[in-house]
Amino acid sequence: FNKTEDATEDMLKRTDYERACKEAKKKGIALPRKPRGKFVNKPRKTFAYDNIPSKPALEPPLPTSDAAQNHTPNPYMNSNLTHEKIAAIRAKASNPNKDSLNIDYAQPAELYPESFPHFVRGRDSVREYITALFTSQIAIYDGAMGTMIQNYSKRNKLDEEEYRGDRFTNWSCNVKGNNDMLSITQPHIISGIYRQYLEEGGSNLIGTNTFSSTTIAMADYEMEDYAYELNYEGARLAREVCDEVTAKDPTKPRFVVGAIGPTNRTGSISPSVEDPAARNVTFDELVETYFEQIVGLVDGGADILMVETIFDTLNAKAALYAIGEYLDFTGVDIPVFISGTLVDQSGRTLSGQTGEAFYASVRHAKPMCVGLNCALGASHMVPFVEKLANVVECFMHVYSNAGLPNAMGGYDDTPEDMARDNRVFFENGWLNMVGGCCGSTPPHIKAIAEVAKEYAPRKLPDVGRPKMWLSGLEDLVVDDVHNHLGLPFLNVGERCNISGSLKFKKLMMKGDYATAMDIAKKQVEDGAHVIDINVDDGLLDGVAAMQKFVKIAVTEPEVSKVPFMLDASKFEIVMAGLKWCQGKCIVNSISLKVGEELFKEQATLLKKHGAAVVVMAFDEEGQAATESEKVRICKRSYDILVNEVKFPPEDIIFDPNVLTIGTGMEEHANYGIDFINATKTIKEQCPYVKISGGISNLSFGFRGVMKIRESIHAVFLHHAIMESGMDVGIVNAHEMLAINEVEPELLEACNNLVFNKTEDATDVMLELTTKERAAIEARKKGGAVEVKEKSWRDFECKKRLEHALIKGISEFVDKDVEEARLSVSKPLEVIEGPLMDGMNVVGDLFGAGKMFLPQVIKSARVMKKAVAYLLPFMEEEKKANLIAQGIDPSTINENDDSNYAGTVLMATVKGDVHDIGKNIVSVVLGCNNYKVYDIGVMVPCETILEKAKEYNVDVIGLSGLITPSLDEMVVVAKEMSKAGFKQPLMIGGATTSKMHTAVKISPNYFTLDHPVIHVLDASRSVTVVSSLLGGDKEEFVEDLLEEYDELREDYYAGLEDRYFLTYDQAKEQKLVIDFNANPPAPAPKKMGVTLIDQVPLEDIVPYIDWNPFFQTWELRGRYPNRGYPKIFNDEAVGGEAKKLFNDAQNLMKKIIEEKSMYVKGVVGIFPANRSDDGEDVHIYQDEESRQANSPLATYCMLRQQSEKESDDPYLSQADFIAPRGYNDHMGMFAVSCFGCDALVQKYEADNDDYNKIMSQALADRFVEAFAEYLHREIRVDMWGYAKDEKLDESDLLKIKYDGIRPAPGYPSQPDHTEKSTMWETIKAKELAGIELSESLSMMPAASVSALVFAHPQSQYFAVGQVGKDQVTNYAERKKFELSNMERWLSPILNYDRD
Repeated sequence: FNKTEDATEDMLKRTDYERACKEAKKKGIALPRKPRGKFVNKPRKTFAYDNIPSKPALEPPLPTSDAAQNHTPNPYMNSNLTHEKIAAIRAKASNPNKDSLNIDYAQPAELYPESFPHFVRGRDSVREYITALFTSQIAIYDGAMGTMIQNYSKRNKLDEEEYRGDRFTNWSCNVKGNNDMLSITQPHIISGIYRQYLEEGGSNLIGTNTFSSTTIAMADYEMEDYAYELNYEGARLAREVCDEVTAKDPTKPRFVVGAIGPTNRTGSISPSVEDPAARNVTFDELVETYFEQIVGLVDGGADILMVETIFDTLNAKAALYAIGEYLDFTGVDIPVFISGTLVDQSGRTLSGQTGEAFYASVRHAKPMCVGLNCALGASHMVPFVEKLANVVECFMHVYSNAGLPNAMGGYDDTPEDMARDNRVFFENGWLNMVGGCCGSTPPHIKAIAEVAKEYAPRKLPDVGRPKMWLSGLEDLVVDDVHNHLGLPFLNVGERCNISGSLKFKKLMMKGDYATAMDIAKKQVEDGAHVIDINVDDGLLDGVAAMQKFVKIAVTEPEVSKVPFMLDASKFEIVMAGLKWCQGKCIVNSISLKVGEELFKEQATLLKKHGAAVVVMAFDEEGQAATESEKVRICKRSYDILVNEVKFPPEDIIFDPNVLTIGTGMEEHANYGIDFINATKTIKEQCPYVKISGGISNLSFGFRGVMKIRESIHAVFLHHAIMESGMDVGIVNAHEMLAINEVEPELLEACNNLVFNKTEDATDVMLELTTKERAAIEARKKGGAVEVKEKSWRDFECKKRLEHALIKGISEFVDKDVEEARLSVSKPLEVIEGPLMDGMNVVGDLFGAGKMFLPQVIKSARVMKKAVAYLLPFMEEEKKANLIAQGIDPSTINENDDSNYAGTVLMATVKGDVHDIGKNIVSVVLGCNNYKVYDIGVMVPCETILEKAKEYNVDVIGLSGLITPSLDEMVVVAKEMSKAGFKQPLMIGGATTSKMHTAVKISPNYFTLDHPVIHVLDASRSVTVVSSLLGGDKEEFVEDLLEEYDELREDYYAGLEDRYFLTYDQAKEQKLVIDFNANPPAPAPKKMGVTLIDQVPLEDIVPYIDWNPFFQTWELRGRYPNRGYPKIFNDEAVGGEAKKLFNDAQNLMKKIIEEKSMYVKGVVGIFPANRSDDGEDVHIYQDEESRQANSPLATYCMLRQQSEKESDDPYLSQADFIAPRGYNDHMGMFAVSCFGCDALVQKYEADNDDYNKIMSQALADRFVEAFAEYLHREIRVDMWGYAKDEKLDESDLLKIKYDGIRPAPGYPSQPDHTEKSTMWETIKAKELAGIELSESLSMMPAASVSALVFAHPQSQYFAVGQVGKDQVTNYAERKKFELSNMERWLSPILNYDRD
């Protein structure tokens, strides 16, 4: 009746289940688990405190210090703050007059009236005043300091000399750009900017010029020792100006906000692609540098501390920890503001957290105000501000950029623009404070303030029941969680626990962290909400192992998206892990068994870090076993934590000890019911806490029989959760059963055991366990009757090897080769016998079209593994034989290749980095007993000749993809002829052709002794080489010579018949677009150069065009089954194509999960106009440059000249760009897929050619998909000329969109040298690491570049051949020598070069 959306999916699952049941019954194995369908979420057990109504908030959540709780005014007598750490920082300060510095800022109590809005330092509480201000109006913060300094430098001299000032004249390095030091060297500039924001902008609060004033950030300028002074002076100047402006109008006090930036290092992100555990800064180093900054800011007179522009929450947590330490040491109350930065429209920080997760990670610091700043303009922030406003418990702010940066790195939003874009925040009641970041100035702030005063500030949310709020990359409210079985229960995955998983333990002992991450990922997939990490083992360095695991785990999004539970018996181990977690974790565990004082110390430290905590039911006397002891110890722990430590009760998880039942000992029989009953009592007596337990302990006596154990767990958990309110458990989520999934007989037995209902409960369960264990053993043996299916593993050894080679199965090859070796007199006989026999079958099947290239590559992988196994034995045998002959083995040539059918040298020519095709040919030849010397890519001619002589090869093969490679192949052929080479020359690669080989290469080298031959694809290579080296070579070469002669004659006859317009005639008949009737696309939203490096591979997978993938592997379907996905239906290749595709999907998934490849690119969009002669395109830095006719670069275009039979125009890409007088634009991009080379090296080391080539093929698909994805982003967002485009991925691949993206070196502009201009324009090498070889091949090989034209009349076309008149003119425009230009355009010349 079509009642549910997933009805079909449910039926398919049930069908699969029934089919699996039939198979299981046939084979006598256990029946599979029934499909579960969807569980309905069950209601949570509630307690009296759950029903207390919410109440209005009068102020933001308060820190737990006495000063904050009591609103004690800050005395501003900093000279009385003499903690040894503070005194030590002052003692080493660089201030010239440090012994007489003024650090006290208290004002006379009678200076201003006592009532709001007046404020007197030392008399009034800053916290109370900010609360009154933020609840009565939207307060105004300042704008950008850097923008104002840049504006100052445009009107005044502000160069290296001014930055240094008198004091740093002889400084050892350049300091221009160190804006913070201007507080020391040019204080009038900084004071002037402060004053402008206060007087012109109307700011209530201003941030200090100290964004980078930490020892870490100042290391760039060798000014680490000046950190205190920089902060002191930055704050002191602000203090003086604020007091001066306040004195003019005491009804509007101005406050100094000490700005604490993120530093230029990150605790959560590895600086090394190769080592995810590497870091360039530690948590403790960050705390130390921030503490020094805080001392300087407060000594300089700061009223508030702002941790801002947070791109890595771990850095922010270090700053907040340092602030907490300072406030503890001093006992003063200083409000804290926190401002995060979401780096793009993903709504995440640079370290990957969502806005909500970011807030959950820092809310333990009890900030007075939280918000967002930088990276985005106000309009881009709207959805993220709304999400934050829905969850933040304190005041909120925004200070956005003045839009997005333009081509020059500046910001174009006017004050009116910013005011308009911020209005949405005010209309929705989301903010209490507003300001500006990059690009904003006092006029911007004034305009925003004018709009803000029309609206009421954000109302603080009502105060309700506190909840445990954890975070990884995403946030998790524990009190709202339901697990995959519909239970109100938090699944903590147990498999990354050395005591919970033998596999994990082995991996940790081996140091195999990468595979350990797979275990963590699997737990998340199986339903774990939190990952338990435990590396406790006597043979393991727990601190080092915990640190490394966590540092790697936080870089794995599929793992770190969930919170972590850091689990260890030693407190120093969990602390080591905690300092590498940016999210809010759970620490497991602490207890009173260490005594009250240490218990309180540990809890206080965890509170400062913001961690939730598991508290075990232990005390000084031991473990709680009975119900009463569990309750007593937990209640005592709760009172200490909540009343003395001030630990948030909602962040406490009690573990009242799940102990083992069913042991046969009477005193253990009540352990289950004691836990369940104690849980309810603890929850009643200790409001808001959670209850957890290690569930596997319960059934430990029945280990090895999972069905029994999980049935016991199901009964226990159901009652503990639903009746007593248990919230959390360390479980194997994948194995969990719902209570209604427990078999009836087992259900009764489990109930009796858990609740100790019958005296024989344990005996009954043991009997059931024995039966189940026997059933398991029977199933292992195939049931009552053992039926052994015939397997290829039963074949004789030779046939097993042949089968393995044909099927590409490497699992048993070492074992089978060893058996074969023991049956012959020498190892070589295994290669020459069964292995080559098997490969001959592969070759025959391949030649007959019964095997396909992917299968051959897999066969080669098996062959390589087999030979690799035999090599050590062959080497030993060879040495023994030589010694027996009295010959020193060290004098023998190691490269003896007399056992091969022939030797072939393969190379990709100079300037070209593409080698997939070459690799495939090498493998196919290797499979047919040819020794292949693959000397790599970008190989110069002299190296090719040198290596060919060194290896004395029989055949030389040249490969290339880009058109300049064709010319390089001609050079190699000429040099081979000069040097007197006699080897045949094979030519192959995507741009090569039989015609080009015959016309351009063959005449320079071809003789009957050493022909030149074009090889169409890998499948032809064996036939060609065997013909060149076989007895029929003479006949084969004569036929070839005759064919190539005919091709040359046809080519030159065609040139005589073909007519070309002169270049002038072609220009007269160019495409003329009426740009008045069809105007250029609107101005781009994002001009200039943009680095694109945050696009995950999974986002571009939908854009993959799979057709070229199958072409790479030489799989071609026949009509009507051409192309993807129809190729799967092809009778001949469909099956193999499907296998290949599945292998690609598996490897692609692995690449995405392991992040072994990633994409990166650069986009540039610029003002552009056609040149006056209509043949080139000038691009400009900005509109001012356009008006001044000062081009940034010129892109030279080629025009069609070959005569057409129709009236169609003779096209050039320049035709698609409007002439001067129109505001047209042109885009461009270069993109690459990185990481493929490392993967290729890995698979080469494993003798795995199949996955090596698969990796290269996927890298090509990734980068082409990325180009498609990026072109769409340009159309709909960055340029935005097609913002309403609604095309799916298949339509994109069919090019149904407006505009084109032709690539240099391709038919519309076949000149590769235009890449050099593009690379210089968009800084592709500097920004994205994409390089150009001397032949202008892009590196990495998986790279794409293109120009972007937006006009709807732009179209793809082929320039075709061009005449000397155009080439001469083109060379002059590009300032190239004619001969050099002809070399680059050689493939399209309609004449022979001199």
